[in-house]
Amino acid sequence: MRDVVQALLELLTSRQRGALATVVRASGSTPQRPGARLLLREDGSTLGTVGGGAIELAVLEGLQRTLASRQPELMIRDLAHDLGMCCGGRMEIFVEPILPSPRLWLLGAGHVARPTAALARSVGFEVVVIDEREELNTPERFPDCQLVHGDPSAELRKATLGDSDWVLIMTHDHQLDEAALAAAAGKSAQYVGLVGSKRKVFRLVERVRAKRDGDFPLERVYAPVGLDIGAVSPEEIAVSIVAELVALRHARPAPHLRALSDLRLERALQRQVT
Repeated sequence: MRDVVQALLELLTSRQRGALATVVRASGSTPQRPGARLLLREDGSTLGTVGGGAIELAVLEGLQRTLASRQPELMIRDLAHDLGMCCGGRMEIFVEPILPSPRLWLLGAGHVARPTAALARSVGFEVVVIDEREELNTPERFPDCQLVHGDPSAELRKATLGDSDWVLIMTHDHQLDEAALAAAAGKSAQYVGLVGSKRKVFRLVERVRAKRDGDFPLERVYAPVGLDIGAVSPEEIAVSIVAELVALRHARPAPHLRALSDLRLERALQRQVT
């Protein structure tokens, strides 16, 4: 089991995906007891065992489903009735996806970036702040964040990004924003947000699209960034931005909670009348 735990830690450290099966309950004659684990890595390799034979094959299929869907699953199998095994016992196996933490790349260390980083950290994002201005990009302003001192677009081009990465462009210069947007367009990030007015972001997007001959991931670009909550101060803008990140992370629309409450109240009143 120690080998599986070590491999799991290595998987998380390297920001790779996988799926883990754990025997949570067993009764009767079974090939493994609670606590046994089987880890499936994204490259198809495995470590550990939940018993071998037909149960192992069934669990491997469950691990592959979970790796694809990113949804956990509780597998309950009667070894004799369901799988034709001679053991005759019953096993419950919890299968869960192993995913890297969402990582937010903040390109720019200005006045909005500071509260945005703090709020993003509080809801589970790892935060990387890229800005060549060392007087702003400091541990005091961005505690518990990874700080990179350099040109945002150049540093982003060097980075390896995947579908657990989120890019937020908020530099202090339009040319830096454009270069960063071009760099982000060539990456596989889940989200690319650009701070600015509608006129600014439209102009930058069109220029970057033209330079890339139309090859631009419009479906992943959110510009202007954030939810429309009337935000004015840096802290309010941070709330607007991070609320959008949370909604997208959970694949949820972001309606006003008041509207949902009114709908529930209306339905309750209708039930009382009828």
